[in-house]
Amino acid sequence: MIAKIQNFKIDLSKPIDISIPLSNTDKNPIAWYIEKPEIEPVKFGDWIGKVSEGSSTNFNNIFFNPHGHGTHTECLGHITREFYSINQCLKQFFFTAELISIAPENINGDLVITKNQIEKALDGKNSDAIIIRTLPNLESKKHKNYSKTNPPYLSEEAANYTREIGIQHLLIDLPSVDREEDEGKLLAHKAFWNVKDVNDLNEDARLNCTITEMIFVEDKIQDGSYILNLQIASFENDASPSKPILYKI
Repeated sequence: MIAKIQNFKIDLSKPIDISIPLSNTDKNPIAWYIEKPEIEPVKFGDWIGKVSEGSSTNFNNIFFNPHGHGTHTECLGHITREFYSINQCLKQFFFTAELISIAPENINGDLVITKNQIEKALDGKNSDAIIIRTLPNLESKKHKNYSKTNPPYLSEEAANYTREIGIQHLLIDLPSVDREEDEGKLLAHKAFWNVKDVNDLNEDARLNCTITEMIFVEDKIQDGSYILNLQIASFENDASPSKPILYKI
């Protein structure tokens, strides 16, 4: 796909990192009922891969789950029977982006981001990516255990709307665009990726589009237009830990 030529001026010396670092401490955010990540030195008998223990190098194993342990970017392979890799689906890494802030509405006891809220916040602006900062924007998002808390999520109508206006990359500061317990319906995921049958993928499903969850956007970063650099690790998996970086236009 060839994008329209647009001219922007950005300062590459002033990146705005909206990812949450991964650590093996209790400060690491957690979702989906798992424990914190493990980062430990390799051990072979009496040998420990740690300089402070006499080794020439630090040599750690890392055990983590990209979906439950911090900022991650996923492709539609997250919900399909057939395997699709984020490393194969995401081939471009710079995009125009709009950052918007939304206070989810209370609907039947759930906090929900609606189509009308997104439409109003965008105010007619059109970009490759949308970054949703939920309000209140608490610092605890960076350290929270989201399991069994029923966090806010997107309505199916809102996810449909982002697809219909051409948003290719959806970023949000929540553990999922869908309800924590939704009987496996995954309505927002399916709507955004246009997946109609997870067992037999339709031809117009959006293979090159991504969802990034568990970001954090500091209050000092203003709503508006940015260039997004969406960085992933080259994992042949449905999702990868990621490092989305913004540049003010």
